[in-house]
Amino acid sequence: MTFGEQPAYLRVASDLREKIVNGALPPHTRLPSQARIREEYGVSDTVALEARKVLMAEGLVEGRSGSGTYVRERPVPRMIARSGYRPEKGASPFRQEQTADGARGTWESRSEQEGASAEVAERLGIEPGDRVMRTHYVFREAGEPIMLSTSWEPLAVTGRTPVMLPEEGPLGGCGVVDRMAAIDVVVDNVAEEVGARPGLAEELLALGGVPGHVVIVIGRTYYASGRAVETADVVVPADRYRVAYHLPVR
Repeated sequence: MTFGEQPAYLRVASDLREKIVNGALPPHTRLPSQARIREEYGVSDTVALEARKVLMAEGLVEGRSGSGTYVRERPVPRMIARSGYRPEKGASPFRQEQTADGARGTWESRSEQEGASAEVAERLGIEPGDRVMRTHYVFREAGEPIMLSTSWEPLAVTGRTPVMLPEEGPLGGCGVVDRMAAIDVVVDNVAEEVGARPGLAEELLALGGVPGHVVIVIGRTYYASGRAVETADVVVPADRYRVAYHLPVR
């Protein structure tokens, strides 16, 4: 096999990836052993090992203790719809962070006060160490974790008000726009930045992923007259979900 300019391990990984994608190596099939890869492609043990590592990092194969490396079942990606900051009347306050097929998931949360990190402070336009309310969410559909979210709200805005705890009190769970309106703060803009990165160990543990899996990260910030009143990071497993935006034309 002629490898040309591309590193040998990437060429081997590419060929094995193609076999997985076209079904020549179907789900639950054992990946050729390191010795078999070495023999078939005429490469060293190191190259064979690195090629397997690439496929594992891409989430195409998984190791099973004492058994070998197997092709993973490839989930059909599902859509998570995001449609701006004003949910339809009567909808769940987290409607924009639910799947688009009409399902209504559940979530669990916990809130606690902390000093703002430098990154959070920059996003909120406050000083590092200023007090914020941090709330961590786990969203589920049919019991399966589909998404994580961590939000931060400056206590200079919500402190000592009925909406200081996002999921408690008379407006608990009503969403940022409605909660802020209750304390005469009018949310008039929202910005989102979408990126991707390898999932952190604790994120993948919560989402049921494996080390090396990529997650989609949506950084969202709500504004009222130019002042940031809430910022959040939404984390979605990239191998199982796609994020679709439905934005009104003004």
